[in-house]
Amino acid sequence: MTGMLEGKAALITGAGGGIGRAAALVFAREGARLAVADLAAAAVEETVALVNRAGGQAISFSGDVTAGDTVRAMVDGTVAAYGRIDCAFNNAGIAPYQVAASGHKTADWSEDSFDRMIAVNLKSVWLCMKEEIRHMLAQGGGAVVNTGSIAGLIGLPTSSAYVAAKHGVLGLTKTAALEYAGAKIRVNAVCPGFIKTRMTEDAMRRRGEAIMAQIPQGRMGEPEEIAEMVAWLVSDRASYVTGACYNVDGGWMAV
Repeated sequence: MTGMLEGKAALITGAGGGIGRAAALVFAREGARLAVADLAAAAVEETVALVNRAGGQAISFSGDVTAGDTVRAMVDGTVAAYGRIDCAFNNAGIAPYQVAASGHKTADWSEDSFDRMIAVNLKSVWLCMKEEIRHMLAQGGGAVVNTGSIAGLIGLPTSSAYVAAKHGVLGLTKTAALEYAGAKIRVNAVCPGFIKTRMTEDAMRRRGEAIMAQIPQGRMGEPEEIAEMVAWLVSDRASYVTGACYNVDGGWMAV
């Protein structure tokens, strides 16, 4: 039996670890040819090695996804390698502790921290879509998934710029879905809850007990559980799904 992404060419950003790396391995298992990107060159090369060891095919790019020229090179490089770009998972992102804003309430964020958070978690998604959609229009279709968050649906204390960025990602997702539905380009988002990655370690250390009390399933999610949803969303099995934001959160948003 062939995989649900057999023969498709896919680009995944933020693929040096966590959800991005898990997605790379799931996409490869399902037959996709991969381009994986991350700011951390050594980490994304490790992802390539894991994909290849599992029998998949992957190439890597490294660079800052907040820079338009860098993003254009990643997308153009994917097309140069594989002839097209069928799927894209715009997943690169950072958490408040990575911009020196751990535990800061709204008025305590610095301007530099706020700007960097918006650049990485929101602007980069727009830059990626801009380049991916350009190629998808030329080839007659494609599928994009953006990483949102439950923080794109609700407020979370001490995460104001992160929350603002993720709300923005969902707005971009819905708007692009409307704009390009007629061109056979589907655009969706996945909204993870608290997943076991490095990005959540700081929040869990500071307020883990309160977080766990909000999760009906009583546990954190695994990166692979997000990856499985994303793989389905970019596959032809989700052909009538666009403009959707899927919660994968252990029931958090049902409370």
